[in-house]
Amino acid sequence: MNSLRPLLCGLFSLCLTFVGDALRAGDPIRELQNEAVERGKSPLGHWGTDPDLYTQWGTHSSRLIPVYTYGTRGQKSGIDFESYMGANSLYRNEAAVTRLYGKLPLQTVNPAADYCDQTNLADLQRAALEAGKKHTFLVIFDGMDWQTTRNAAIARSGKIAYTEGRGTGLFFQDYDAAGTSQFGYMVTSPLAAKATIDVNQQTATVPTTVQPGGYSAELGGATPWERPPDLDYLIGTSKRLGHAYPDSANTASSMTSGLKTYNGSINIDADGQPGITIAHLAQSRGYAVGAVSSVPISHATPAAAYAHNVSRDDYQDLTRDLLGLPSIFHPENPLSGLDVLIGGGYGTTRATDSSQGTNFVRGNRYLTEEDLQRVDVRHNGKYVVATRETDLDGAANLLAAAERAWNDKKRLLGFYGVGKYDGHLPFQTANGDYHPAKGRKNAAEEYSPADLYENPMLADMTRAALRVLSANEQGFWLMVEAGDVDWANHDNNLDNSIGAVFSGDEAVEVIAAWVEQHSNWDESLMIVTADHGHYFFLDQPELLAAAAARANRKRPTLMAHRGLLRWAPENTLSAFSAALEKGFDVELDVYLTRDGEVVVIHDETLERTTNDKGKVTDRTLDEVKALDAGSWFDPAFSRE
Repeated sequence: MNSLRPLLCGLFSLCLTFVGDALRAGDPIRELQNEAVERGKSPLGHWGTDPDLYTQWGTHSSRLIPVYTYGTRGQKSGIDFESYMGANSLYRNEAAVTRLYGKLPLQTVNPAADYCDQTNLADLQRAALEAGKKHTFLVIFDGMDWQTTRNAAIARSGKIAYTEGRGTGLFFQDYDAAGTSQFGYMVTSPLAAKATIDVNQQTATVPTTVQPGGYSAELGGATPWERPPDLDYLIGTSKRLGHAYPDSANTASSMTSGLKTYNGSINIDADGQPGITIAHLAQSRGYAVGAVSSVPISHATPAAAYAHNVSRDDYQDLTRDLLGLPSIFHPENPLSGLDVLIGGGYGTTRATDSSQGTNFVRGNRYLTEEDLQRVDVRHNGKYVVATRETDLDGAANLLAAAERAWNDKKRLLGFYGVGKYDGHLPFQTANGDYHPAKGRKNAAEEYSPADLYENPMLADMTRAALRVLSANEQGFWLMVEAGDVDWANHDNNLDNSIGAVFSGDEAVEVIAAWVEQHSNWDESLMIVTADHGHYFFLDQPELLAAAAARANRKRPTLMAHRGLLRWAPENTLSAFSAALEKGFDVELDVYLTRDGEVVVIHDETLERTTNDKGKVTDRTLDEVKALDAGSWFDPAFSRE
């Protein structure tokens, strides 16, 4: 089998080149993005407050953020999302707002508020845990505000299907979870813009002079889709009122530990004290816990699932918390560690990094080689480790590692990414060809065939996590982050942003399918949301809709010669049925058995996709029929 891998990778590369060239021959959304960057302005829209500057603003905003819940409607108080919305909004209550922020922010109490606060998502998860829900999923599309969601929905459908509300066009918008889904929106403001920290001593204080948090609906808008009356307010530059806009660390901490804290904090409050996360609570009650991300494993959002640190930039120590190793914050009594951690960061190295303090270890920025060895089961650690490897299919490698972890009752660590781009997974882009457009620096990321072949997708990571976590009969808590949405929006890159939303949407679909097959929406709960917004304005949505419609018309015929890979085990009826449902044509690879019967398999070796070894040409048809061709992918396919 090893001798075939270079050949398989080469064939994959050739196929990718042909398909990519065909797709790019008609890639109108990529063309829109490139033209906007090259000209500096676009009738399509703009990032920031100035419509004449396409790439004016490259960071976050305080926009209200959409929240989609599943398994909540009709549940008891605290789980039903209406417990936090409308008349139940804490922003209607002066005392509640004061408790939340530690003082009363200016213009933040709103008697007509329909929105909740981001910390209410932690309240909801705690309530689910107290009620005995078996499975809780927190899916965070980092940086995906209502406008980013709508861009992707228009690109998916080629239509302008809505101008307000929940929306339609993406899976997570249209999926109703057997009638249990709800929709709302939330404030994501921090307690303060920053704190004075010492990463070596792990101390933090919030000076009284820093910009405070708060939210004024009068200036920022009462809904996510409303154009803000004061455009400068949501990015902290208003002359009328200054409220800090959020970062990914404090916002993720709000959702995982319920802390309203300073930007840059990973579950540390304004007094420098650690918060207890939902994952900590769940683990203390016997649940399994995990985090998955398309960006580095200890970036702000996955780190906030479990770790403690005064600084989001202390990556190596954050990873130690996630893996249950002694860290700068927990030097003597380390945390227990996550049961599953899968994400990026592979191949990203630094000689020095002052933001990580004096204990920074030269080498990988996120995971030191020593720590990697310490956690590996091959060195008496707790984790089956899967990393990006040369000429090895990333998805198959990760799923095989998940199967080993499940069989051996071990934990799982997956470490992937593209090193030269700080370790995130490749952007799939709006048309799915992994050929990004230019961003705000007038440059585009470029991926080698190996970058695509050797890395799994976020949906693969999610599937692997579910396999391992499901071994715990008590239940589990899982965070999944589509972190590359934020990275694309920071780059003012509409093409990459839309593709990143699509990859996250596919991960949500994996979760929903798992719940429907292995559980139900009475014992499972899912939240799909973002941590914060950016600041793109779609001025002429009809231009994006027309581009998407042209792209859909020009999309070439694609041959699925092993079925729809990564959705079902290859060469099975399920894989080919899924390919046909998605509109692909099907091409079959076939071999003759020893008794002259035709069977469908990509290559003649059996060990890659069945529970046997050897060659299919050495087996009879009856022997082939007796093989298990699906359990390596997911136990649900054991009869394939």
